[in-house]
Amino acid sequence: LVDVSYATSVVPQLLAHFLAEHKATPFQSCAAQLFFSLALGGIEFVLLAVMTYDRYVAVCDALRYSAIMHGGLCARLAITSWVSGFISSPVQTAITFQLPMCRNKFIDHISCELLAVVRLACVDTSSNEVTIMVSSVVLLMTPFCLVLLSYIQINSTILKIQSREGRKKAFHTCASHLTVVALCYGVAIFTYIQPHSSPSVLQEKLFSVFYAILTP
Repeated sequence: LVDVSYATSVVPQLLAHFLAEHKATPFQSCAAQLFFSLALGGIEFVLLAVMTYDRYVAVCDALRYSAIMHGGLCARLAITSWVSGFISSPVQTAITFQLPMCRNKFIDHISCELLAVVRLACVDTSSNEVTIMVSSVVLLMTPFCLVLLSYIQINSTILKIQSREGRKKAFHTCASHLTVVALCYGVAIFTYIQPHSSPSVLQEKLFSVFYAILTP
């Protein structure tokens, strides 16, 4: 649901702009797109950490998996993921669209992406960059550190498995999730953790394609 919703918030307008000569986006639509993309992106980061915990229990405490990962816990973890994303998004959207915009309101991006909209401001955006940094640390780096610690423990457990078939099965349990984690966190950290030294606009567009199309 998160992946489909994120793709839906970006891709239809992207495809429409490919066909349109006048590529205009109404102010309200741009704000809505930014709101949902930030919310769903935040949910994705927390949810990937939750899924890592699921993999951790499946590999490191397999005999107690059903007792630990019961329906109630899964529901609470999922709700926490959604609440986390929708707490940060309205704050980021509000402070971004309160900025006075220059007359040239050309967004050089595939969508109303946060950094692309902030670049339109005619004032100093240092406070916005600090907010982006803090939000990135809370919703990006904290889950990423939990993922990293979990996978260190998972890898240690897998290496202790005597059976080659057992190691292979444990690796397959984590392989697809680890691939998405590497793509999702890697691209986001490179883009948002250091706004002052952020990548080029072309790289940002390519990263957005990763988020909107490839990762889902």
